[in-house]
Amino acid sequence: MALIVMDQVTKVWFDSYLAYGERLPLLPFFDFTLVYNTGAAFSFLAESEGWQRWLFTGIAVIASVVIVRLLWKHPSQKVLCAALACILGGALGNAIDRLLYGHVVDFLLFYWQDWYFPAFNIADVAITVGAIFLLLDEILRWRRERHQREQS
Repeated sequence: MALIVMDQVTKVWFDSYLAYGERLPLLPFFDFTLVYNTGAAFSFLAESEGWQRWLFTGIAVIASVVIVRLLWKHPSQKVLCAALACILGGALGNAIDRLLYGHVVDFLLFYWQDWYFPAFNIADVAITVGAIFLLLDEILRWRRERHQREQS
């Protein structure tokens, strides 16, 4: 819940204090900016005619139900639960944007000279961190199983 609140508060703040497309330089490789993404990651389907809003919202709802079920089934697996909680918070944060505004508010922009990474937000960071935790959880599980096989 805290992740969703932080995501929404930062989006509202940037949407209130920056004009669309405005950039606030902070570092030689990082700016705050305000852009809207009607698509998914890396603006996937952003040029579509609006149906993608409901597709991505539906995917977020289905993923959220699956994640809540997994959290319920595996409460003792701390890394897995942390990963799933991050992904859940990020998915819901971006789904809220799609429902309220029809687009996702992005404001973090990394770049180097003429190369730009697509702008993103706190929800996207949470989803990325969650994916990394899922990989870590899988590596740790694999190592435990290998160690158990070696002990047998």
